[in-house]
Amino acid sequence: MTEQQVDILLVEDNPQDAEMTIRALKKHKLANSVHHAKDGAEALAYLFDSPEAGRRLQPKVVLLDLKLPKVDGLEVLKKIKSHESTRAIPVVVLTSSKEERDMVESYRLGVNSFITKPVEFDKFMEAVQQLGLYWLLLNGLPR
Repeated sequence: MTEQQVDILLVEDNPQDAEMTIRALKKHKLANSVHHAKDGAEALAYLFDSPEAGRRLQPKVVLLDLKLPKVDGLEVLKKIKSHESTRAIPVVVLTSSKEERDMVESYRLGVNSFITKPVEFDKFMEAVQQLGLYWLLLNGLPR
């Protein structure tokens, strides 16, 4: 497989939330390429170049749900932030969790931002648009 640029790695097990997130990003032309990982194990395989992942360039940002099958989001975050090759990738937790302990642990592990998913469709779409604007257009990233 040839190397390819991915703007966003979306780690989300809920198909409706994933579809809405991708739709919001594409509607506002904020992501040329979104890779959707349906669980934590798939996200780690993608990031750490396991044989099934192929060789890829790192994403510009990771949008990470916490409540995931196989490997939970906090474990994914911990692995991303503990490896030299992925440590600088911004990780935004985008979760339905309102638990204070999830927020505290996410920041302890090095998350760049913690967003609770809005329940209302319009507010969800607006939140994703704002995330995309900031992390893809405004935020400076090292090469």
